[in-house]
Amino acid sequence: MLGAAALLAATTALSAGPASAAVAPDGGSHAAGNRGHGYMPELADAKAAQKGAKHTSGTLVYGGGTNGVGVTSGQPKVYVVFYGNQWGTQGTDANGDLTFSNDPYHGAPVAQNLFKGIGTGGEQWSGTMTQYCDGPLVAKGATSCPAGAAHVPYPTGGVLSGVWYDNSTASPAQATGHQLGVEALAAAHHFGNLTAAANRDAYYVVLSPQGTNPDNYQSTTTGFCAWHDYNGDTTLTGGAVTSDVGDFAFSNQPYNMDAGANCGVNFINSGTAGTLDGWTMTLGHEYSENVTDQFPSGGWTNPSNGQENADECAWLKTGTGAAGSVTMGNGTYTLQGSWSNDTNGCALTHPTVG
Repeated sequence: MLGAAALLAATTALSAGPASAAVAPDGGSHAAGNRGHGYMPELADAKAAQKGAKHTSGTLVYGGGTNGVGVTSGQPKVYVVFYGNQWGTQGTDANGDLTFSNDPYHGAPVAQNLFKGIGTGGEQWSGTMTQYCDGPLVAKGATSCPAGAAHVPYPTGGVLSGVWYDNSTASPAQATGHQLGVEALAAAHHFGNLTAAANRDAYYVVLSPQGTNPDNYQSTTTGFCAWHDYNGDTTLTGGAVTSDVGDFAFSNQPYNMDAGANCGVNFINSGTAGTLDGWTMTLGHEYSENVTDQFPSGGWTNPSNGQENADECAWLKTGTGAAGSVTMGNGTYTLQGSWSNDTNGCALTHPTVG
């Protein structure tokens, strides 16, 4: 979805989580309040949107760029930020991933491994995103890319570029979008990305600890599972973030296993094998939207509803482009498909373009 993508919304029948209303995965535009773009909606909301969209085009259109930026046209660099000392005591596992004592579902190492795995093992989940482009050759309103345009590249070798446990203070019980953006700015400084050029292809994933409710994601009326945005968005809850390092992209990744099936627990797999289905789907949803619409809405979106590539295909359980297992060089992950203009439909895998 645009900007803050709220990933998965769950129906009451699917809900295995708390008694609160279903939470949307990645919602997309600003329609559900002043949170970031591309918020992943509740499963129920996503189903309603899909039903209403059956007779409309899913085609994505180029927004002309935000300050010259439409897509991530260089090798994506993902920085994972564990926000707040509630994550507990830090350790390291055999894969070199950070682990935490207050991570009962072991989401932290899986998030790191997912970003290590993207672009490895010949996976073609990333291929769908490579058909989108930006730059001076691409006209605003374009629905395909001209020869010579800078495409989203295939992310060869993985995209994880840094991991930081910021335990200097507690994460707020209900962080605003502005507070999450300030944390992402702190991460840019931590990793030494101090210029607009250094942040051109960077993406800061801010993971809040269990028991917190960042940007009120478990709202009974406008719930979501995650979103992505950039510092200059004035509709962020709490306002835009003044940056001394140029524009930067970031996401709000709640500990959404707390929301149970509302955010995708057991969406594809059953039992413990499916506990992190929604977690990896949400992380992948926001990543794929970030690389195709880095500073919303300058990249590729559907002008009829404001949705981004992953929003168009959120919570599809059957049919072409439905969510499923994607094997990478370091393991298999549950991911959702994303919209493909060149095939006019959702795709879980796609040949690399460009």
